[in-house]
This record gives sequence, structure tokens and C-alpha cells, in this order.
Amino acid sequence: MDRIVQLLINAAALYVAVFLVPNLDFEFGPPDAWWKFLLVALIFGMVNTFLKPILRILTLPITLMTMGLFLLILNALLLLLVGAISAELNLGLTVSDFLAALLGAIVISIVGFLLSMVIGTGRMAGKAF
Repeated sequence: MDRIVQLLINAAALYVAVFLVPNLDFEFGPPDAWWKFLLVALIFGMVNTFLKPILRILTLPITLMTMGLFLLILNALLLLLVGAISAELNLGLTVSDFLAALLGAIVISIVGFLLSMVIGTGRMAGKAF
């Protein structure tokens, strides 16, 4: 159940980022677009689950030198990767440039954190206060 809730949190955060950030777009035109959007959110969650911990360990020295600010760059690069996977699978998410990925990563992080705090499950379960 927590995995489904986390998928919906990722989808909501990604939707807010697509809505707010210029050059971060999704094609909502076709009738099956919502299924594709959920698939993009699933890919986003899988990239964050499996690839992000490995990259965090590999980039630990530069993350420590920048006092954690490099994690924003890492999140932006992972969002660019999700955009590339989406383009390859013809799912409809397009990330035009690095600035859009950086702003999108910031929005996704903030919205995901807030939704996890409100709902009480997912990545912040049991860690509030």
C-alpha cells in the first residue's frame, strides 16, 4: 500500500512541476495520457529508488565539499534521465534543458516532502517530529 501511495505522491509532485516549470512539459492530449503519466511517475520512483543511492555514495566527496548543494544537481540529472527514458519510450515527458530539470527537481522535492508530511506515509513515514 505504501508503494502505491508513494507512486501517487510522485505523480502529484511531477504534475505540479510540469504545471509550474517552463520547458518541463507533458503531452496530456491523448486519451491514455494519464496512464502514461503514471508510468513516468513509476519510472521516476524506480530511478530514485535504485539509481539515486548508488550515485549519492559515488558523489559523496563533492556533496560534502558543497555542503549538500550537489544533491540538487544530482536530482536534476536524474530528472533529465527520466525525461530521456520517457522520450525513448514515447511517454510524453520532455525536459528541454538543465535549468528546467533543476527547477523541476526543486519543485518535486518540495511538493513530495509536503505531501509525505500531510499524508503520513511514503518516504517520510514515522519521521515527522
